[in-house]
Amino acid sequence: MPTIKKYIKTYNSRTLWGKLRVSRMLRRDPATAHFVPRTADFSRKQLKKMASRFEILYIKPNIGSLGIGIHKLRRRKGGGYQLTSVISRKQISRAFGNLDQVYEHIRKTRKFGKLIIQRGIPLDRIEGKPYDIRAMVQRKPNGPWTCTALIAKVALPNRIVTNAHQGAKLYQLSRLWKMQGMRAAPALANNEFIEESALKISKSLSRRYGGMREMGIDFAIDRSKRLWVLEVNTNHPQYGAFKKIDRAAYNRVKSFARSYGRKDD
Repeated sequence: MPTIKKYIKTYNSRTLWGKLRVSRMLRRDPATAHFVPRTADFSRKQLKKMASRFEILYIKPNIGSLGIGIHKLRRRKGGGYQLTSVISRKQISRAFGNLDQVYEHIRKTRKFGKLIIQRGIPLDRIEGKPYDIRAMVQRKPNGPWTCTALIAKVALPNRIVTNAHQGAKLYQLSRLWKMQGMRAAPALANNEFIEESALKISKSLSRRYGGMREMGIDFAIDRSKRLWVLEVNTNHPQYGAFKKIDRAAYNRVKSFARSYGRKDD
């Protein structure tokens, strides 16, 4: 079975591989455990166990990117399940009568290696479209962790992922809050809370796994306004798209990146 090719770094920042590993590390820390949705290995037993607890599940590659190979599983009101899958840049939905059928379909058609199951978070929406938030967190050699950029990723209508590769649009966070009718003071408080949360996560992970100097942390806000962490990317998080959205943030991220030897975007 093919696996996703790992990017080989040529600059000084270690990579922490595996979404399940990251999830377990964060859940062990009382300071970060409440951010983490329930996550488990993909197996028939775990699929049935988690589907009995949660209405929505995401099944995704343990090591992956660009939103490719992700499945969203939802119970159907009339019985059975709907599975929506991202294949390259396309999205395909299928109906199944039971979880055994779902499991066998994913097992036989998966194109990558190990998969995980994650509780699906009902994302907050803007103009009817789900969004999440990317926090870039970096540290210069011998310096503290710093949140260098925040940006919103707004999915296309009816899409199950918020990756820019899958058509999501990027917005400055200030614009997102304005679109929600939020005043300046609560918008600033939101930004500060997200930054503080990103720093808690970066400090927690780096205490257990040293040598990292950059993280792209994807946060979700659910419909009750609770903050969750969906993913932490320590392997070459991209920031080139920030250039057109927030030039000041782009320059700040680039300055930090150059300090530890990264020369690309």
